[in-house]
Amino acid sequence: MRVEYINPFVETSYKILKEVLGGADVKRGDLYLKSTAMPVMGVAALVGLAGDVEGRVLFDMTFDTAINIASQMNGEKLAEFDDLAKATISELANLITAQAVTKLHELGFKFDLTPPALFAGEKMEIAALSGTNQSVEALIVPLITEFGKIEVNVAIRERA
Repeated sequence: MRVEYINPFVETSYKILKEVLGGADVKRGDLYLKSTAMPVMGVAALVGLAGDVEGRVLFDMTFDTAINIASQMNGEKLAEFDDLAKATISELANLITAQAVTKLHELGFKFDLTPPALFAGEKMEIAALSGTNQSVEALIVPLITEFGKIEVNVAIRERA
């Protein structure tokens, strides 16, 4: 996985989170790679990528973190992970990926994204990319805020 694909997602995630959380402190944790199917923390917004590259970007967080972030973005305390919270987390994923893809287009990479799909539940796993016997590792970038931790999980491969 080429770093040129990853950096726009990491930089944009950091910038947008800082912006939508009212200038809150956002710290980047240690990056790590994961090659197997991995469990999600409770709420995951998934955006698919297709074109010169294929893959997905996953924004993974706990229910508490999702509610805290949605509350901050809406300027009101949300009591549960309801339709407004779901729409807000989906929009956050949309904002980040749209800006990251714009940066990648400026670098000459051409691909499109799918609208965010939101998954919420206990003991869920997101499997590795399929369709080939080639293993694709996901790069995990933890972003820690006072509202909780979001893991930006990027799995991208170039089309053969």
